[in-house]
Parts: sequence; C-alpha cells; structure tokens
Amino acid sequence: MRDVEMPASRLTILATAIFIMIMLAGRSGAAQVSADVLGMHNLSPGSGSSVTSQGSLGCTFCHAPHSGLGGITPLWNQKLSTQSYTPYTSSTDPQQGKTQPTLGITSSLCLSCHDGTVGVGQSAAYGPLPTVGTINSVDSFGTTLTGSHPFSLVTPLKDASNLAASLVAQGKTADPTGAVALVSGNIECTSCHSPHVQAIDRIAQKFLVRDSSNAQMCLACHDPNRVVQGQINALAGFTGSVHQTATNQVSPDGHVGPYPTVGVNACNSCHMSHDSVAPARLLRPATPTAPAVDPTTQNCMTCHNGGTFLSPVPLNVMAEVAKTGHPLPAGNNFHDAAEATLLNNNRHATCVDCHNPHASNQTLQFAAPPLLRPSQAVVNGVNALDGVTLLNPAINQYENCLRCHGTSTGKQRLIIYGYAPSRVISPADSLNIIPEFASTATSSHPVTHDRTSPLPQPSLLLNMLNQNGTASARSMETRIFCTDCHNSDDNREFGGTGPNGPHGSVNSHILERNYQFSQTAVPGGIVTNLFPNPDLTSTGPYAMCAKCHNLTQITGNTSFTQHNLHISQYGFSCSVCHSAHGIGASSPTITGERLVNFDANVVGENNGAPIAYNRSAGTCTLMCHSAAHNADGSVGSAAKPTKPKGIVKR
Repeated sequence: MRDVEMPASRLTILATAIFIMIMLAGRSGAAQVSADVLGMHNLSPGSGSSVTSQGSLGCTFCHAPHSGLGGITPLWNQKLSTQSYTPYTSSTDPQQGKTQPTLGITSSLCLSCHDGTVGVGQSAAYGPLPTVGTINSVDSFGTTLTGSHPFSLVTPLKDASNLAASLVAQGKTADPTGAVALVSGNIECTSCHSPHVQAIDRIAQKFLVRDSSNAQMCLACHDPNRVVQGQINALAGFTGSVHQTATNQVSPDGHVGPYPTVGVNACNSCHMSHDSVAPARLLRPATPTAPAVDPTTQNCMTCHNGGTFLSPVPLNVMAEVAKTGHPLPAGNNFHDAAEATLLNNNRHATCVDCHNPHASNQTLQFAAPPLLRPSQAVVNGVNALDGVTLLNPAINQYENCLRCHGTSTGKQRLIIYGYAPSRVISPADSLNIIPEFASTATSSHPVTHDRTSPLPQPSLLLNMLNQNGTASARSMETRIFCTDCHNSDDNREFGGTGPNGPHGSVNSHILERNYQFSQTAVPGGIVTNLFPNPDLTSTGPYAMCAKCHNLTQITGNTSFTQHNLHISQYGFSCSVCHSAHGIGASSPTITGERLVNFDANVVGENNGAPIAYNRSAGTCTLMCHSAAHNADGSVGSAAKPTKPKGIVKR
C-alpha cells in the first residue's frame, strides 16, 4: 500500500466532515457507545487495524458526506471492486444457486476492501488517502468465496428442514433481538456484521451484530429442532449434545473459536464463517495443520488428537487410528455429506461415518447391545435383513457397521489387517457379513439376532472379562456388539484408559485382544506357528475368545473330546476349525453347528474326498498337519496333502 501526501487544507475539511457525521449518528441513537465504535475500521494509529492512516480520517475511508459515488450508492467513498466472484457451493446447500453481489449494494460495499483487489483508501471523492500497511490476509477473502458463508443468494430463498421456519415463510430470522436480519429478503454481509461497531460481541470483536456465544447468531437462521415431513434435518440432536454443552476450556492456540469453552463456541468449534480451507460446510482445519488428511478428519483432530488445546484433554482417538485403524480417505474417495448411506465403491472411514458431530454425546454408561450408544446418536445405517434399505437414523450399532461391511461393492482385503482365513463354506461375497450373522445361518455369534442355539455351551462365562482378566459389568446376555470384538485394544469399557470403538488396535483386524491364526505353507500341511500349551488367560494367543469363553473348560474337552489334543498338544488356533462370525452359506458335507467352518488355507482334502464335518459323530474328513482324518474317526499316517478342489459357495 503506497503512502500519499495530502494537503493540510483537505485534511481539515475531512476531519470536520467526520465530526459532523459522528454528531449526527449520536443524535439518531445509532450507536450509544462512549468509545470509538468503529474499532479497526477507524484506521487511526492504535485502532488495531493492519492498515492505518496518518490522521484521524475515520468515516472518510468509506463515506464522503457531500459526494461519493452517487447514483445507487450515495455518500460512498471507497472505489468499488468490479471483480466476478466464485461463491460458496456444497452438495447439501438447499439454495439452488448464487448470484453475484449487486455492484454498489450491501455486500459489494464490504468487498470493495475485503476482496483485496482494491487498495484500502482508494477514495472516489478525494483520490488516494494516505495509509500505511496492508490488510491482513485473514480479512482479505479474495474473489474465491467458497470458504465463506453464502450470501447474495438467489431469491426467493428456498426452505429446508434445518432453517428457521420464519426465514422463508416470513422473511425474517428467529433472532429474538432482531439484530440478525435479512437485507431485502436476502442474506448479506450486514445480516451478520455491523461495520460501524466492532465490539457488540465483546469477546469475538468481529463487527458482529450481536453476541454470538452459544451459537446465538447461527441459531438465528438454523434450527436443529425443526421437523419437516419428508426432509432430514442434518442438525437434529444438536440441542443438548456434547458439542453444545462441553465445558472443556479452549486455548486460543487451538483456533477453534474465540470463546472460553467448547460449548460456548458451539458451531464455531467446528465451522468457520470465513477462510475455511474445506469449503463444503466451512470446516475448520486441524491445529497443527495436517495437509495429507481429508478435511472431515482434520476437523476433528484439533480436539481429539491428545493435544493441549483443550482442558481437560479428550481421549486421543487419532492415536488409535494411527495403530492399524479404519482406512481414512485418500485420493478421490473423500467423504461428502450427501453421499449415499451404502458406501459403494467409496472405501473410507471418516469420523462422521460412524459419529454425528451435531448429535453425539459422551458414553457414560455402557448399556447392553444391540442399541447404538450415545456417542453414535443419529447416525445412518443399513437394514440387516437385506443390506440395502437405508436407515436414517440407525437404531442398532451393527446397522451402522453394515454401511461398509454388508452388500456394498468395492470391499477389499488389505494385508495391513493381518492374515485372513479362507473358509470352506463361504458366500459369493466373502466380505459381506450379513449372511454370516443372519437368523438363517446354521450358527453365528448373536450380533444381529438373539442367541438361539439349542446346544449346551459349557464354556460360556457369566460375564465378559476385562482386559486384566477380572469379570466386567457386562453380563453374557442374548446379544453382543460388533465392538465387543472389534475395538481399541485399550478401550475404557473393558478396563483400559483409551477411547471405545474400532478406531484402531495393535491386534490384527482391529480386534480388542490377541487372536492368533494358525497358518501353513500348503493346505493340509504342517502348521508353522504352533502354540502348544498356550496361555489361556487374557494375555494369551486366544485372549479374544477368552473374553467370553472359559478356555479351561474347552481344553477340558467339555464340548469336544479332541479339543485338548489339538490346542494343548498340537498348538492349533481356534481359527483352524471355527469361523468368528457365522456359517452363512450351506454345504452338504459340513453341518456348521458350533461355528465349525474350516480354514481352507490350513485344512486340505483327504485324498480327494471333500472336506467334511459330522457333529453328531464328532468326526472330520480332511487332511490336517499332514495327517489324514477319516470319517470313522481314525487318523491315518502322514500323506501328501491335497489342495481343495473348490470352496463351497452359495
């Protein structure tokens, strides 16, 4: 910004004009403030502005008392910008489009300084006014306004469930003070900002028209409690949610709003009115920035990565994800709020796929399954009966998991999650867990339906075990959660100090506890990772099973006479014979009770005979550890293992 000399006579005239304008403003009662109400817009030395003038020119930077641009903008003195702007857009924006601000009207006047294309002090009436400094980058929005709250919309405004009913129906906001107001039926800069008074909101001091703490300005136009038939209110559940009520103190270094706590910042904690680097939905970036991470995840990281910006510090979720967690978006598969609930060909797991930040609440008590817990309130899901019908919101936890782990296409097995068994009986889509948990499955863990097996289960504990082996408060009822197995390895529900949920784990397949899988070089061959006489406690190789089952009962052969032989002497894993989820397909040779479904990578055919299991007789027909198991229960000498000719598919 260049300095310009101005004659003393002209400065005197300008100062007199300013005095008259301030006096007139005082008489009209426009601003009953004893101090200089213009704040940084004064541009005087000491005003706090990054651009200052050599004299007290005050109002003259914007107004000329007897001239100005004339026409539709009388008394306006700052040269206008004639730029074309790129407005805010998003896939969930209820408005059908944006217009360019009308030159010389409302928002155009603000942009004459704040788009950065016209220097501050470029006076229409007096020529360039003397200034020192340049406008701060945070106050210079440029011509790309995708990171700013939308304004100058196409009118009439279009109604939506998350908007105040009066906004479209009556042309006014729900602000009880009337300070937040439409301008000629539209949202403009001056709907939210008063250019003449900087400190109406004495904490934010952003020229706001009213106190904006506790989301008061946002709630002037947005209504989280409105119900409109046929529409989903994306803000539903915000009233009383953790992000609206949290009392965690906020450090200014966190850049999550100007107010002292998360709850008082409310919407400001996650959203920015201007300068958002994640334009759609105006999300805040992470502090410190994480440019390689998608915007929706960054939005949660500042508070949930264990940093020092909040007090008390929330549990460190990002540390769990950094172990081996759900895959964050990468490349072109970023999350979008308007994407389908069933995540076909879009493999990602952002925080908002499993949590609704507007409705989420802290889980203080651990209720029995299968209902969603408060941390997952008002999230989307998929019906477990068909894997297609969308549920908004979901009712049960597993319905949310089925967004990705059901009928969705594009699923993959990734090596980072560890060894994956290949079951002899498997549905066509082996990654679709719906058939495995269905009520029609031959046997399954009771996730989507109650436990109904008529067979005795002597190993089943009365209560699930904590990670230290003590009994937890969770009794062994007729259902379990997905997260009873897939969970952070240090989750606090079962005795740890970390966050609950399948964010990440040091164990394979995001399992809460250790679960080893027996492996061989060829099917039917010698197992290469044996665990003879294994530790049967919560720290052993089968700790995941020991959470619900008394492994001493199992090695005591209370349900199968050969358990101890295979586990203690041969050192085999449970995974050789048992499927963890259920038997969702059918086979003429394997009946499938008690989750018996052999791992075809470990077990081979017995000299060409199909792999078989007869529960009534307690016999198998197969090749395992290079020994032939025969239908009559006998075990032959070592023989060359044969690879299965094919896995049974449904």
